Amino acid sequence: MTRIALRSLRKEYNGQVAVPNLDLDISNGEFFTLLGPSGCGKTTLLRMIAGFNSIEAGTISFDDIVINDRSPAARNIGMVFQSYALFPQMTAAKNVAFGLQTRNVDKAETTRRVTAALESVHMAHLKDRLPGEMSGGQQQRVALARALVIRPAMLLMDEPLSNLDAKLRVEMRDTIREAQREAGITTVYVTHDQEEAMAVSDRIAVMNLGVVQQVGSPAQIYRNPANRFVAEFIGKTNLIERELHHRNGATMLDLGDGVSVDVTSTIPSTITGRVQVSVRPEAVSAASEGLSAEVVAETFLGSHSQIRAQLSTGETVEFLEFSRRAALWERGEKVSLQLKTDMLTYFDAESGVSIMHGAQR
Repeated sequence: MTRIALRSLRKEYNGQVAVPNLDLDISNGEFFTLLGPSGCGKTTLLRMIAGFNSIEAGTISFDDIVINDRSPAARNIGMVFQSYALFPQMTAAKNVAFGLQTRNVDKAETTRRVTAALESVHMAHLKDRLPGEMSGGQQQRVALARALVIRPAMLLMDEPLSNLDAKLRVEMRDTIREAQREAGITTVYVTHDQEEAMAVSDRIAVMNLGVVQQVGSPAQIYRNPANRFVAEFIGKTNLIERELHHRNGATMLDLGDGVSVDVTSTIPSTITGRVQVSVRPEAVSAASEGLSAEVVAETFLGSHSQIRAQLSTGETVEFLEFSRRAALWERGEKVSLQLKTDMLTYFDAESGVSIMHGAQR
């Protein structure tokens, strides 16, 4: 297991800054995910850790040893790519054995470790099959076994599931998490899929334009986003804008239609003016009274429906309906919406930064 420390990292391409000034710490044995939209710098950062990309400034340390000048081969990493990168003429077992053979591991030990690696990803029964005879999910399992069998100091994974269908992605992310926990290996994982990141990670770094927006556990990032970008990128949210009022020592937020929220314990009294409120769909429900709205559309998803409704202010909010009424909502139907106030988060209307007590700055 290896600790990774990134300090003041900077990466440029032809004078264009991809990563301006980045600091991160990744703990021993941690499953750490770099999450963000395309072009945010997450793969660039992973390749810097691997040694495939140069860096213009800063340091990368493994267990307090700076490794900037080490070649990729000298960094003792296992790499799993989006494209699998298996040798087509080799069986699953021979693909997994390749890294051991280049390290001059003896035949008996190679056989033992290859068998164990294939068993860890549930592929031992297909050890004699060629990549062209395997499904995408099976090929990715072999690629994972090949990365683990060399017993690397860390495992780096770049969008490993993006070529798989939805069902296989869920199956493979469980396999990856199980294999990582069993090996106890420090893992840095790159994805743009929020659900995937939430499912496998100990911690997540949300990135945008080469800058880390927030680092935390999946629950911390989802429930207490540091800014508007994180709130909108992690899961779905409704953003509405409202005015803060200070009355008799209390801080109140008027939501409209006679509904107000006491946010004295949530927002510092020094905050004034307009704020943006992040309302997750699960924090909204139909009720006998509340905010007046009109149904705009319904998307039926089997176990539940996603309902979009327009408030009297013209703002649109989405909520979830799990009752038997799912798939029976009609466009133009009047509805009253109730908000679960303990699930709301608040941002400065201009900067988009969280204004809640204890928020990351």
